[in-house]
Amino acid sequence: MDIINFVKQYIKNPRTVGAVAPSSEKLGYKMIEDIDFLNTSCIIEYGPGTGVFTEKILKEKKEDTVFIAIEYNRDFYKILKGKFEDEKNFILINDSAEKLRQYLDKYNICNVDYIVSGLPFASLPENISQNILSVTKEILKNKGEFITFQYTLLKMKLFRKYFCKINKKKVLLNLPPAYVLRCKN
Repeated sequence: MDIINFVKQYIKNPRTVGAVAPSSEKLGYKMIEDIDFLNTSCIIEYGPGTGVFTEKILKEKKEDTVFIAIEYNRDFYKILKGKFEDEKNFILINDSAEKLRQYLDKYNICNVDYIVSGLPFASLPENISQNILSVTKEILKNKGEFITFQYTLLKMKLFRKYFCKINKKKVLLNLPPAYVLRCKN
């Protein structure tokens, strides 16, 4: 079911969906394996799609950890709403990650520990990528971590503009293979 939705959404919105298939289980584990769930008060997810990372984060997070997922695509938002509407301390937003600051203000959230991203920076317009990364850097300050995956390393220069430390791991068991980037200020 998820693959059919992804293919449909990719055909309709290739610049914002960025993939023809959902992320693999292996990529999902690599994305969250270094999150310190015991000492985390807030996690944000950009572009959860059909919820591969969302599901893993919800299983691992403490009950009192606030988890916000922000999905731009209306169809993916509806799928996520149906899957996760009963989760505690889970806020699902149908909007652009560029507007995250206003939602943190709305929900009175001052501290974000991790931002996990499934956004296709390689296909997003440059100004949108820059806006999102600028907000991300501002929100995380010096303590948080931005974790994203990309299919190529073409945007490394862009990521280095916002983050001083970037560790990368290649995940071969994904279609296509991907790089997980752990970014810190």
